[in-house]
Amino acid sequence: MTEYKQWLAQPLEADIREELLAIEKDDAAIEDRFYRALAFGTGGLRGVIGAGTNRMNRYTVGRATFGLADYLLETYKGRAISVAIAYDSRNKSEYFARVAAEVLSAKGITAYVFSELTPTPVLSFAVRYLKAQAGIVITASHNPKEYNGYKVYNEHGCQITDGAAAKITENINAYGYFTPYTANENNIRILNDEVKTEFLKEIKKFSLTKISAENTPSVVYTPLHGTGMKYVQAILTELGVRDLHIVKEQELPDPTFTTCPYPNPEEKAALDLALRDAKAHNADLVMATDHDADRIGIAVKDDQGEYRLLNGNETGCILLYYILSKKKENGTLGANPTVVKTIVTTDLVFNMADEYGANVKEVLTGFKYIGEALDQTDNYVFGLEESYGYLVGTHARDKDAVSAVMMIAEASAYYKSQGKSLWNVLCEIYARYGYYGTDLFSISMPGKDGMENMQAIIRSIRSNPKMTFDGQELVFTDFACGVDGLPKSDVLRFKNENYRVLIRPSGTEPKLKIYLQVRAENETTAKAKLCELKAYVQGFLQ
Repeated sequence: MTEYKQWLAQPLEADIREELLAIEKDDAAIEDRFYRALAFGTGGLRGVIGAGTNRMNRYTVGRATFGLADYLLETYKGRAISVAIAYDSRNKSEYFARVAAEVLSAKGITAYVFSELTPTPVLSFAVRYLKAQAGIVITASHNPKEYNGYKVYNEHGCQITDGAAAKITENINAYGYFTPYTANENNIRILNDEVKTEFLKEIKKFSLTKISAENTPSVVYTPLHGTGMKYVQAILTELGVRDLHIVKEQELPDPTFTTCPYPNPEEKAALDLALRDAKAHNADLVMATDHDADRIGIAVKDDQGEYRLLNGNETGCILLYYILSKKKENGTLGANPTVVKTIVTTDLVFNMADEYGANVKEVLTGFKYIGEALDQTDNYVFGLEESYGYLVGTHARDKDAVSAVMMIAEASAYYKSQGKSLWNVLCEIYARYGYYGTDLFSISMPGKDGMENMQAIIRSIRSNPKMTFDGQELVFTDFACGVDGLPKSDVLRFKNENYRVLIRPSGTEPKLKIYLQVRAENETTAKAKLCELKAYVQGFLQ
């Protein structure tokens, strides 16, 4: 309440003041906005747009940028410092990008700001291309329209590490929310199409198959009102995809996502219009990128001609299968090829990699860990996570839906020339390496009480970590203790040869996330066992 009154005493922006005055008699609403500062972590900031310390607004963004600026000035003392800044089409994204640029400029740091909405992977590429010391992208990725975010990247184009986040947080805490500053326009530079051109040129280097008139797939694509449109259309056209259909209703930017409640390719509803167009055009392939174009979801026709939405593990396995087999065919696989996956991604990856003599490096959940591992790998082949994120090349250090679009399209063309669809290829993978069924469900726990309840559930599991399913005991692993040299993380895993359960709090939303995996002889058995396992785990968590 003290913080609330202090904010009202400031010369606030009109919409912020209006929101605060509207809740002056609502103690719960005030508490929700002010009970904590919006947490700054390895993913930067993410939260609902609005008034208060626990919201995304110009004051929380400005405060975070002051902290980042001081961290950079300390880390690169005596050097010229620059930061690349990108933004998506969410509400206030361009405005928050401007606020960040102004604060940096006032601190003597050069801010390179993209002239238009830009995919997150392009920001990762730009940091390296511009030799900047950091990057910022204003986006909440696939979160609902009420959210926005502020992600920070290091000089390698990778999301910042835990250590850097902790130091930046210390600097942030030295500032209030209303620190005055005077922008230096000489330190703000607008980026033209040069970075876009170089990005597309770079990802084309990783292409493995030439698309011709004979094997070109028919593709329906939707950017879900986000940043992917120009980049995806450009790369597919350059590759030679001659039969490309864009979902018109979702082609243009829209911060309210009018045609889909969540701009998330994991959600079936997000692809409804694309599937409608696919049926009209008899398309081979449906692709959808999320709002900041770092995730991709696809649908393919099965043997009955029905479109099947693939989950993130399935798409990742098709990509891995194509890349390994095609590189071997081309003689470019090299010595000690390495695949990097997160601990929640399907273990089918191990089976596939074994056949090709590839190593598998497991990292914690979060693509920044894949980005870090890439720099420690001599022959990086592919990086994947179950949540629809993939990195095909070495041009960036974050998941990239644009290069994934390229690789999926050419995989479709490659197999089409063999008389196969991508659905046929997925079935071939399962027949060859075993059927792995996976599922993910979340328990929403919003607000202060929800956070406390989530922590209580995790403490309870740690105090009695026993799980037995289908007559089999699952071995417990607590990643908070540090496992196989990985950083400590609030993740719990139960696993045996046939079943795997991972439980962790979401890093971006007030949710407890539960990942399930079943190994079975076929799809029917796996789905049945997944249903049983889900019911069991839901009871286990009560």
